[in-house]
Amino acid sequence: MAKQKLDDAKIVGSKNLQMLGTMLMLFVFWLIMSGGDMNPKFLFYGAVTSVVTTWICYPLLLVPNKDGSKLYYAFSFSIPKGIQYFFWLMWQLILANIDVLLATTAQDMMGKIDPKIIRFRFVVDNPLAVTVLANSITLTPGTVTLNVTEDGLYEIHALTPGAADGCLGGDMQRKVAWLFDEDAKFEVVEGEVAA
Repeated sequence: MAKQKLDDAKIVGSKNLQMLGTMLMLFVFWLIMSGGDMNPKFLFYGAVTSVVTTWICYPLLLVPNKDGSKLYYAFSFSIPKGIQYFFWLMWQLILANIDVLLATTAQDMMGKIDPKIIRFRFVVDNPLAVTVLANSITLTPGTVTLNVTEDGLYEIHALTPGAADGCLGGDMQRKVAWLFDEDAKFEVVEGEVAA
């Protein structure tokens, strides 16, 4: 079965580059865990272990799209984009924390806290983009992803109006699409439901 997936033409991107990247990542991890010991014997063991682990585990890192026509590599984004997205998300976490802090410490808390369920549709082919968006929303204070349907409908619980506006503004959706080089379709679905 592993051989079948490795030879499969449905894999998006270069299989060889993906496997090489995985081997290098595992080898660097080996070096870090071994305390940077540069003894040739340990370097050899690390290289062999990285190659064997990559060969065995590579098929597990391939995720099919909805119709099964493509297989996406789990780490299919570039490292510079991943770093940029990480820092952008950390900034969004800070802003969301401030929003929730101001809402929960306000004199008139009822005016600042207005929980609701909002919906939007975010359609991409890469299932990892769907997962990263759902988890990024849940990670951000004041919002929780309740459900993601097969057709890309997201249901989000937003604690404050600022959290709802942030989800419906589309910034995070565009950033995730950019991270995975996807042509995403984003639309707000009307009909808010009181929480």
